[in-house]
Amino acid sequence: MMTIRPWKKSDLDAIERIEAFCFADPWTRDNLADVLKYPHYRSFLVEDGGQVCGYGCITVMFEHAEIANIAVAAPYRGRGIGKFLLHTMHTTAKALGAEECFLEVRTSNVNAIALYEKSGYERYGVRARYYGNEDAILMKKKL
Repeated sequence: MMTIRPWKKSDLDAIERIEAFCFADPWTRDNLADVLKYPHYRSFLVEDGGQVCGYGCITVMFEHAEIANIAVAAPYRGRGIGKFLLHTMHTTAKALGAEECFLEVRTSNVNAIALYEKSGYERYGVRARYYGNEDAILMKKKL
């Protein structure tokens, strides 16, 4: 049975492994640990039978929220975990007073772009070479 809860310090090893697998420029362990330290972050971790299968975090500042990070471990992709994480982050952000949610995504990450568009995000700009030599698509959603 899948459950969702905030990150704990003891989750950082599993999160770090998934992060390294999913991203060409993964967050460092210190970056991941910062999520536990700073109150403007809200973290979410999905488990299935004690196995970490996905995670995400958002920042919420007044009427704006931003998806800071989201990832699903390869064996768990295609099961709706990303959609579940996004929905949970949106619900939390809205409860905290956010009216819009923003994110940036690599132009090559077609699966993530499709998920975001299905979740109601619209493209509103591009950041040239945001990911080294790759552009980022800027997206936003009304909550």
